[in-house]
Amino acid sequence: MTDQAQRSESGIPGKPTSASRTTLSHIMTHSDTNLLGTVHGGVIMKLVDDAAGAVAGRHSGGPAVTASMDEMVFLEPVRVGDLVHVKAQVNWTGRSSMEVGVRVLAERWNESAPATRVGSAYLVFAAVDADGKPRPVPPVIPETERDKRRCQEAQIRRTHRLARRRAIKELRERRAAEGHED
Repeated sequence: MTDQAQRSESGIPGKPTSASRTTLSHIMTHSDTNLLGTVHGGVIMKLVDDAAGAVAGRHSGGPAVTASMDEMVFLEPVRVGDLVHVKAQVNWTGRSSMEVGVRVLAERWNESAPATRVGSAYLVFAAVDADGKPRPVPPVIPETERDKRRCQEAQIRRTHRLARRRAIKELRERRAAEGHED
């Protein structure tokens, strides 16, 4: 990869995917459960946001805030006693935003089997300065074929997210011009 590809428009040097990758682990307890006796989805979502925020802050070198969550998929229930591992990494960067991919795994307390994938999510974070204004982030440098694939997929999600926002804005403007109230 050329030096130019590893620097942003503002001249910030890029960082490899592994530089900010992290894992957050937590044992699930009774206070984490819902009415069905499984761990509440909101508890998992908080762990996802915590891990993604740590990664975004590490990659950007300062504060980063959650801008959106593109997708959160729950694949298997999590139960009391499970050791949950939330693995996160930066998949893509823009000028001041980053997509962080998160994978959620659970080790069952009563089994000696490998961890089971129980969920995944994609979040967008914006790097901010002390006044809450956007600030530039380093480009992410994919290190493996998997990282390159994740970066390409993140660009597709971004394109779809922006197209959806434009379409909704146009619809609202058209409805307002026709005299409809929202």
